[in-house]
Amino acid sequence: MRRLGLAFTGLLLALVCIGAAAFASDEKIILNPNGARQGIDFESDPAGAMKSARERVAAGDLPGAIKGLATYVAAHATEGDPARLLGDLYYRSGDLPKAESTYRSILALYPKDRETHNRLGTVLATENRVDDAIAEFNASLPGTDSVGDLVALHAKKGDLQAYRAKLELLADTYPTFTAAQSELGQAYAALHRPSEAARMFRRALDNDPTDITALNGLGLAMLDLRAYDLAAGNFKRCLQIDPTDYSCADNLGATYLETGRQAEAEAILTTAHNLAPERGEALVNFGYLADIRGDWKGAVAWYVKALALSPFARDAYFDLGLVYDQHQLYDQAEAVLVKGIAVNPNDGPLHAVLGQTYQDAGKNALALEQFRLAAASLDPTIVALARSRFAALDGGHTPAP
Repeated sequence: MRRLGLAFTGLLLALVCIGAAAFASDEKIILNPNGARQGIDFESDPAGAMKSARERVAAGDLPGAIKGLATYVAAHATEGDPARLLGDLYYRSGDLPKAESTYRSILALYPKDRETHNRLGTVLATENRVDDAIAEFNASLPGTDSVGDLVALHAKKGDLQAYRAKLELLADTYPTFTAAQSELGQAYAALHRPSEAARMFRRALDNDPTDITALNGLGLAMLDLRAYDLAAGNFKRCLQIDPTDYSCADNLGATYLETGRQAEAEAILTTAHNLAPERGEALVNFGYLADIRGDWKGAVAWYVKALALSPFARDAYFDLGLVYDQHQLYDQAEAVLVKGIAVNPNDGPLHAVLGQTYQDAGKNALALEQFRLAAASLDPTIVALARSRFAALDGGHTPAP
Protein backbone atom coordinates (compact mmCIF):
# COMPACT_ATOMS: atom_id res chain seq x y z
CA MET A 1 0.00 0.00 0.00
CA ARG A 2 1.04 3.59 -0.53
CA ARG A 3 -0.36 7.05 0.01
CA LEU A 4 -0.08 9.80 -2.58
CA GLY A 5 -1.26 13.36 -2.08
CA LEU A 6 -1.79 15.31 -5.30
CA ALA A 7 -2.30 19.08 -5.55
CA PHE A 8 -1.74 20.43 -9.03
CA THR A 9 -2.47 23.95 -7.80
CA GLY A 10 0.85 23.96 -5.99
CA LEU A 11 3.68 21.59 -5.35
CA LEU A 12 2.59 18.00 -5.83
CA LEU A 13 3.21 15.90 -2.77
CA ALA A 14 4.08 12.22 -2.81
CA LEU A 15 4.65 10.62 0.56
CA VAL A 16 5.55 6.97 0.32
CA CYS A 17 3.62 4.79 2.73
CA ILE A 18 3.57 1.05 2.67
CA GLY A 19 1.50 -1.84 3.92
CA ALA A 20 2.17 -3.98 6.92
CA ALA A 21 4.91 -6.57 6.78
CA ALA A 22 3.83 -10.14 6.26
CA PHE A 23 3.31 -12.33 9.28
CA ALA A 24 5.37 -15.44 9.82
CA SER A 25 4.37 -18.56 7.99
CA ASP A 26 2.29 -21.28 9.59
CA GLU A 27 4.97 -23.68 8.44
CA LYS A 28 8.28 -23.22 10.20
CA ILE A 29 11.29 -22.82 7.94
CA ILE A 30 14.06 -25.10 9.10
CA LEU A 31 17.59 -23.81 9.38
CA ASN A 32 20.35 -26.09 8.25
CA PRO A 33 22.16 -26.94 11.51
CA ASN A 34 25.29 -28.32 9.95
CA GLY A 35 26.24 -27.49 6.39
CA ALA A 36 29.27 -29.75 6.60
CA ARG A 37 26.99 -32.78 6.47
CA GLN A 38 26.16 -31.80 2.89
CA GLY A 39 29.78 -31.31 2.00
CA ILE A 40 29.60 -27.55 2.55
CA ASP A 41 32.85 -25.83 3.44
CA PHE A 42 31.28 -23.07 5.54
CA GLU A 43 28.94 -23.22 8.48
CA SER A 44 25.29 -22.31 8.59
CA ASP A 45 24.78 -18.66 9.53
CA PRO A 46 21.53 -17.39 7.99
CA ALA A 47 21.45 -14.17 10.01
CA GLY A 48 25.04 -13.42 9.09
CA ALA A 49 24.46 -14.15 5.41
CA MET A 50 21.48 -11.82 5.32
CA LYS A 51 23.32 -9.11 7.25
CA SER A 52 26.23 -9.28 4.82
CA ALA A 53 23.90 -9.02 1.83
CA ARG A 54 22.08 -6.04 3.31
CA GLU A 55 25.36 -4.31 4.07
CA ARG A 56 26.39 -4.71 0.44
CA VAL A 57 23.06 -3.33 -0.72
CA ALA A 58 23.44 -0.36 1.63
CA ALA A 59 26.88 0.26 0.14
CA GLY A 60 25.40 0.33 -3.35
CA ASP A 61 26.62 -3.11 -4.42
CA LEU A 62 23.41 -4.94 -5.34
CA PRO A 63 25.18 -7.33 -7.78
CA GLY A 64 27.71 -8.23 -5.09
CA ALA A 65 24.94 -8.79 -2.57
CA ILE A 66 23.17 -11.12 -4.97
CA LYS A 67 26.33 -13.05 -5.82
CA GLY A 68 27.34 -13.57 -2.21
CA LEU A 69 23.88 -14.53 -1.01
CA ALA A 70 23.32 -16.85 -3.98
CA THR A 71 26.48 -18.72 -3.04
CA TYR A 72 25.29 -19.10 0.51
CA VAL A 73 21.78 -20.19 -0.49
CA ALA A 74 23.14 -22.80 -2.88
CA ALA A 75 25.07 -24.30 0.02
CA HIS A 76 22.18 -24.15 2.50
CA ALA A 77 19.14 -25.05 0.44
CA THR A 78 16.79 -25.64 3.37
CA GLU A 79 17.22 -22.19 4.90
CA GLY A 80 14.18 -20.26 3.80
CA ASP A 81 14.89 -16.76 5.10
CA PRO A 82 18.14 -16.18 3.16
CA ALA A 83 16.54 -17.71 0.07
CA ARG A 84 13.57 -15.36 0.36
CA LEU A 85 15.87 -12.36 0.65
CA LEU A 86 17.74 -13.60 -2.42
CA GLY A 87 14.45 -13.74 -4.31
CA ASP A 88 13.72 -10.20 -3.17
CA LEU A 89 17.09 -9.01 -4.47
CA TYR A 90 16.56 -10.74 -7.80
CA TYR A 91 13.18 -9.02 -8.06
CA ARG A 92 14.62 -5.63 -7.18
CA SER A 93 17.36 -6.08 -9.77
CA GLY A 94 14.73 -6.79 -12.42
CA ASP A 95 15.56 -10.49 -12.84
CA LEU A 96 12.02 -11.82 -12.61
CA PRO A 97 12.77 -15.39 -13.80
CA LYS A 98 15.37 -15.92 -11.07
CA ALA A 99 13.12 -14.32 -8.47
CA GLU A 100 10.28 -16.65 -9.43
CA SER A 101 12.54 -19.69 -9.46
CA THR A 102 13.93 -18.83 -6.03
CA TYR A 103 10.50 -18.33 -4.48
CA ARG A 104 9.22 -21.57 -6.01
CA SER A 105 12.19 -23.47 -4.59
CA ILE A 106 11.21 -22.25 -1.11
CA LEU A 107 7.59 -23.22 -1.62
CA ALA A 108 8.63 -26.69 -2.79
CA LEU A 109 10.05 -27.19 0.73
CA TYR A 110 7.55 -25.05 2.66
CA PRO A 111 4.29 -24.91 0.66
CA LYS A 112 2.43 -22.96 3.36
CA ASP A 113 4.95 -20.15 3.70
CA ARG A 114 2.73 -17.13 3.27
CA GLU A 115 5.47 -14.54 2.98
CA THR A 116 6.89 -16.36 -0.02
CA HIS A 117 3.48 -16.74 -1.65
CA ASN A 118 3.11 -12.96 -1.27
CA ARG A 119 6.46 -12.33 -2.96
CA LEU A 120 5.72 -14.77 -5.77
CA GLY A 121 2.37 -13.05 -6.32
CA THR A 122 4.20 -9.75 -6.77
CA VAL A 123 6.47 -11.25 -9.42
CA LEU A 124 3.55 -12.77 -11.31
CA ALA A 125 1.54 -9.54 -11.09
CA THR A 126 4.50 -7.64 -12.51
CA GLU A 127 4.50 -10.06 -15.43
CA ASN A 128 0.73 -9.47 -15.86
CA ARG A 129 -0.04 -13.13 -15.09
CA VAL A 130 -3.25 -12.08 -13.42
CA ASP A 131 -4.88 -15.40 -12.47
CA ASP A 132 -1.61 -16.93 -11.26
CA ALA A 133 -0.85 -13.82 -9.19
CA ILE A 134 -4.33 -13.88 -7.64
CA ALA A 135 -3.81 -17.51 -6.65
CA GLU A 136 -0.49 -16.72 -4.95
CA PHE A 137 -1.81 -13.67 -3.12
CA ASN A 138 -4.77 -15.69 -1.88
CA ALA A 139 -2.37 -18.37 -0.66
CA SER A 140 -0.53 -15.69 1.34
CA LEU A 141 -3.62 -14.90 3.42
CA PRO A 142 -4.40 -14.44 6.23
CA GLY A 143 -1.71 -12.30 7.74
CA THR A 144 -0.05 -10.49 4.85
CA ASP A 145 -0.82 -7.21 3.10
CA SER A 146 -1.81 -8.84 -0.19
CA VAL A 147 -5.37 -7.50 -0.33
CA GLY A 148 -4.40 -4.21 -1.97
CA ASP A 149 -2.71 -6.17 -4.74
CA LEU A 150 -5.76 -8.39 -5.05
CA VAL A 151 -8.01 -5.35 -5.42
CA ALA A 152 -5.86 -4.08 -8.30
CA LEU A 153 -5.81 -7.51 -9.96
CA HIS A 154 -9.55 -8.05 -9.64
CA ALA A 155 -10.13 -4.56 -11.05
CA LYS A 156 -7.99 -5.52 -14.02
CA LYS A 157 -9.83 -8.82 -14.37
CA GLY A 158 -13.22 -7.10 -14.18
CA ASP A 159 -14.66 -8.87 -11.13
CA LEU A 160 -13.78 -6.37 -8.42
CA GLN A 161 -17.34 -5.99 -7.15
CA ALA A 162 -17.68 -9.73 -6.64
CA TYR A 163 -14.36 -9.86 -4.80
CA ARG A 164 -15.35 -6.98 -2.55
CA ALA A 165 -18.74 -8.59 -1.82
CA LYS A 166 -16.98 -11.79 -0.79
CA LEU A 167 -14.77 -9.94 1.68
CA GLU A 168 -17.75 -8.05 3.11
CA LEU A 169 -19.72 -11.26 3.56
CA LEU A 170 -16.79 -12.95 5.30
CA ALA A 171 -16.29 -10.00 7.66
CA ASP A 172 -20.00 -9.84 8.51
CA THR A 173 -20.27 -13.59 9.01
CA TYR A 174 -17.22 -13.84 11.27
CA PRO A 175 -17.10 -10.57 13.25
CA THR A 176 -14.54 -11.93 15.73
CA PHE A 177 -12.19 -13.24 13.01
CA THR A 178 -9.43 -10.63 13.11
CA ALA A 179 -8.04 -11.40 9.67
CA ALA A 180 -11.44 -11.03 7.98
CA GLN A 181 -11.90 -7.53 9.44
CA SER A 182 -8.34 -6.54 8.56
CA GLU A 183 -8.59 -7.82 5.00
CA LEU A 184 -11.77 -5.87 4.37
CA GLY A 185 -10.04 -2.84 5.84
CA GLN A 186 -7.20 -3.29 3.36
CA ALA A 187 -9.71 -3.56 0.52
CA TYR A 188 -11.45 -0.33 1.54
CA ALA A 189 -8.05 1.36 1.81
CA ALA A 190 -7.14 0.22 -1.71
CA LEU A 191 -10.48 1.59 -2.89
CA HIS A 192 -9.60 4.95 -1.26
CA ARG A 193 -12.34 4.77 1.35
CA PRO A 194 -10.31 5.57 4.49
CA SER A 195 -13.23 6.04 6.89
CA GLU A 196 -14.59 2.59 6.12
CA ALA A 197 -11.08 1.16 6.23
CA ALA A 198 -10.56 2.67 9.69
CA ARG A 199 -13.80 1.14 10.92
CA MET A 200 -12.73 -2.34 9.86
CA PHE A 201 -9.22 -2.00 11.27
CA ARG A 202 -10.71 -0.92 14.60
CA ARG A 203 -12.87 -4.02 14.55
CA ALA A 204 -9.79 -6.13 13.98
CA LEU A 205 -8.01 -4.42 16.86
CA ASP A 206 -11.00 -4.98 19.13
CA ASN A 207 -10.36 -8.68 18.58
CA ASP A 208 -6.57 -8.47 18.76
CA PRO A 209 -4.98 -5.18 19.93
CA THR A 210 -1.54 -6.44 18.85
CA ASP A 211 -2.43 -7.10 15.20
CA ILE A 212 0.38 -5.41 13.25
CA THR A 213 -1.49 -5.37 9.93
CA ALA A 214 -4.47 -3.62 11.54
CA LEU A 215 -2.34 -1.13 13.46
CA ASN A 216 -0.43 -0.18 10.34
CA GLY A 217 -3.61 -0.07 8.28
CA LEU A 218 -5.40 2.11 10.82
CA GLY A 219 -2.40 4.44 10.89
CA LEU A 220 -2.53 4.78 7.11
CA ALA A 221 -6.27 5.43 7.19
CA MET A 222 -5.77 8.15 9.80
CA LEU A 223 -3.04 9.64 7.64
CA ASP A 224 -5.43 9.75 4.69
CA LEU A 225 -7.99 11.44 6.94
CA ARG A 226 -5.33 13.93 8.11
CA ALA A 227 -5.67 12.77 11.70
CA TYR A 228 -1.93 12.92 12.11
CA ASP A 229 -1.64 12.40 15.85
CA LEU A 230 -3.81 9.28 15.63
CA ALA A 231 -1.79 8.03 12.68
CA ALA A 232 1.49 8.48 14.53
CA GLY A 233 0.03 6.81 17.63
CA ASN A 234 -0.83 3.67 15.69
CA PHE A 235 2.57 3.46 14.04
CA LYS A 236 4.28 3.95 17.41
CA ARG A 237 2.14 1.22 18.96
CA CYS A 238 3.14 -1.06 16.10
CA LEU A 239 6.81 -0.36 16.79
CA GLN A 240 6.33 -1.00 20.50
CA ILE A 241 5.10 -4.47 19.60
CA ASP A 242 7.75 -5.05 16.93
CA PRO A 243 10.62 -2.53 16.83
CA THR A 244 11.92 -4.18 13.64
CA ASP A 245 8.79 -3.53 11.56
CA TYR A 246 10.00 -1.63 8.50
CA SER A 247 6.57 -0.61 7.28
CA CYS A 248 5.48 1.06 10.50
CA ALA A 249 8.82 2.84 10.88
CA ASP A 250 8.70 4.20 7.34
CA ASN A 251 5.06 5.22 7.68
CA LEU A 252 5.79 7.03 10.94
CA GLY A 253 8.49 8.91 9.06
CA ALA A 254 5.98 9.81 6.36
CA THR A 255 3.59 11.10 9.03
CA TYR A 256 6.30 13.29 10.50
CA LEU A 257 7.12 14.61 7.02
CA GLU A 258 3.52 15.58 6.43
CA THR A 259 3.38 17.46 9.74
CA GLY A 260 6.68 19.27 9.23
CA ARG A 261 8.64 17.39 11.90
CA GLN A 262 11.68 17.02 9.70
CA ALA A 263 14.29 16.03 12.27
CA GLU A 264 12.07 13.31 13.73
CA ALA A 265 11.23 12.13 10.23
CA GLU A 266 14.89 11.85 9.31
CA ALA A 267 15.66 9.86 12.46
CA ILE A 268 12.91 7.26 12.06
CA LEU A 269 13.49 6.98 8.30
CA THR A 270 17.14 6.24 9.03
CA THR A 271 15.99 3.50 11.40
CA ALA A 272 13.71 2.09 8.70
CA HIS A 273 16.43 2.14 6.07
CA ASN A 274 18.88 0.42 8.39
CA LEU A 275 16.31 -2.32 9.06
CA ALA A 276 15.96 -3.15 5.35
CA PRO A 277 18.37 -1.28 3.06
CA GLU A 278 17.20 -3.47 0.18
CA ARG A 279 13.82 -1.71 0.24
CA GLY A 280 13.34 1.63 -1.46
CA GLU A 281 10.38 3.30 0.27
CA ALA A 282 12.50 5.07 2.87
CA LEU A 283 14.85 6.31 0.14
CA VAL A 284 11.93 7.95 -1.65
CA ASN A 285 10.88 9.61 1.59
CA PHE A 286 14.45 10.84 2.06
CA GLY A 287 14.08 12.36 -1.40
CA TYR A 288 10.90 14.12 -0.39
CA LEU A 289 12.63 15.38 2.76
CA ALA A 290 15.46 16.83 0.66
CA ASP A 291 12.93 18.47 -1.64
CA ILE A 292 11.02 20.23 1.15
CA ARG A 293 14.35 21.42 2.51
CA GLY A 294 14.95 23.17 -0.82
CA ASP A 295 17.48 20.68 -2.22
CA TRP A 296 15.66 19.41 -5.29
CA LYS A 297 18.85 18.06 -6.86
CA GLY A 298 19.50 16.09 -3.68
CA ALA A 299 15.94 14.78 -3.94
CA VAL A 300 16.65 13.62 -7.49
CA ALA A 301 19.72 11.77 -6.24
CA TRP A 302 17.61 9.89 -3.65
CA TYR A 303 14.98 8.96 -6.21
CA VAL A 304 17.64 7.75 -8.65
CA LYS A 305 19.17 5.69 -5.84
CA ALA A 306 15.79 4.07 -5.20
CA LEU A 307 15.43 3.24 -8.89
CA ALA A 308 18.95 1.82 -8.99
CA LEU A 309 17.87 -0.46 -6.17
CA SER A 310 14.75 -1.55 -8.05
CA PRO A 311 13.31 -0.87 -11.51
CA PHE A 312 9.87 -1.46 -9.95
CA ALA A 313 10.09 1.38 -7.39
CA ARG A 314 6.85 2.95 -8.58
CA ASP A 315 6.87 5.84 -6.13
CA ALA A 316 10.39 6.82 -7.16
CA TYR A 317 9.21 7.20 -10.77
CA PHE A 318 6.29 9.32 -9.58
CA ASP A 319 8.31 11.69 -7.40
CA LEU A 320 11.24 11.95 -9.80
CA GLY A 321 8.96 12.76 -12.70
CA LEU A 322 7.18 15.30 -10.52
CA VAL A 323 10.39 17.08 -9.55
CA TYR A 324 11.57 17.23 -13.16
CA ASP A 325 8.20 18.66 -14.27
CA GLN A 326 8.24 21.27 -11.51
CA HIS A 327 11.65 22.43 -12.71
CA GLN A 328 10.54 22.50 -16.36
CA LEU A 329 12.78 19.58 -17.32
CA TYR A 330 10.00 18.13 -19.41
CA ASP A 331 12.03 15.68 -21.48
CA GLN A 332 13.52 14.12 -18.36
CA ALA A 333 10.11 14.01 -16.68
CA GLU A 334 8.56 12.34 -19.72
CA ALA A 335 11.31 9.72 -19.91
CA VAL A 336 10.99 8.82 -16.24
CA LEU A 337 7.20 8.69 -16.22
CA VAL A 338 6.93 6.69 -19.43
CA LYS A 339 9.30 4.12 -17.93
CA GLY A 340 7.28 4.07 -14.71
CA ILE A 341 4.08 3.48 -16.66
CA ALA A 342 5.75 0.65 -18.57
CA VAL A 343 6.24 -1.02 -15.19
CA ASN A 344 2.83 0.07 -13.82
CA PRO A 345 0.57 0.47 -16.87
CA ASN A 346 -2.68 1.02 -14.95
CA ASP A 347 -1.35 3.52 -12.43
CA GLY A 348 -3.66 6.53 -12.42
CA PRO A 349 -1.37 8.96 -10.58
CA LEU A 350 1.51 8.25 -12.97
CA HIS A 351 -0.76 8.91 -15.96
CA ALA A 352 -2.00 12.11 -14.30
CA VAL A 353 1.49 13.48 -13.72
CA LEU A 354 2.58 12.53 -17.25
CA GLY A 355 -0.50 14.33 -18.53
CA GLN A 356 0.44 17.40 -16.51
CA THR A 357 3.99 17.18 -17.91
CA TYR A 358 2.70 17.04 -21.48
CA GLN A 359 0.35 19.95 -20.81
CA ASP A 360 3.15 22.03 -19.31
CA ALA A 361 5.28 21.23 -22.35
CA GLY A 362 2.50 22.28 -24.72
CA LYS A 363 1.77 18.75 -25.98
CA ASN A 364 -1.95 18.92 -25.44
CA ALA A 365 -2.97 15.93 -27.56
CA LEU A 366 -0.64 13.67 -25.58
CA ALA A 367 -1.86 15.26 -22.33
CA LEU A 368 -5.48 14.46 -23.21
CA GLU A 369 -4.67 10.78 -23.68
CA GLN A 370 -2.89 10.59 -20.32
CA PHE A 371 -5.74 12.35 -18.51
CA ARG A 372 -8.17 9.93 -20.17
CA LEU A 373 -6.17 6.98 -18.84
CA ALA A 374 -5.86 8.58 -15.40
CA ALA A 375 -9.65 8.96 -15.25
CA ALA A 376 -9.92 5.17 -15.01
CA SER A 377 -8.13 5.20 -11.62
CA LEU A 378 -9.65 3.67 -8.51
CA ASP A 379 -8.75 6.89 -6.67
CA PRO A 380 -11.66 9.37 -6.87
CA THR A 381 -9.29 12.30 -6.32
CA ILE A 382 -7.26 11.30 -9.37
CA VAL A 383 -10.44 10.69 -11.37
CA ALA A 384 -11.81 14.16 -10.56
CA LEU A 385 -8.47 15.78 -11.33
CA ALA A 386 -8.05 13.96 -14.63
CA ARG A 387 -11.59 14.69 -15.76
CA SER A 388 -11.18 18.37 -14.88
CA ARG A 389 -7.89 18.65 -16.75
CA PHE A 390 -9.29 16.79 -19.73
CA ALA A 391 -12.34 19.06 -19.88
CA ALA A 392 -10.19 22.19 -19.64
CA LEU A 393 -8.12 21.06 -22.60
CA ASP A 394 -10.98 19.70 -24.70
CA GLY A 395 -13.63 22.38 -24.58
CA GLY A 396 -15.57 21.04 -21.63
CA HIS A 397 -15.83 17.46 -22.86
CA THR A 398 -15.26 14.60 -20.44
CA PRO A 399 -13.04 11.62 -21.26
CA ALA A 400 -14.71 8.59 -22.81
CA PRO A 401 -14.36 5.42 -20.71
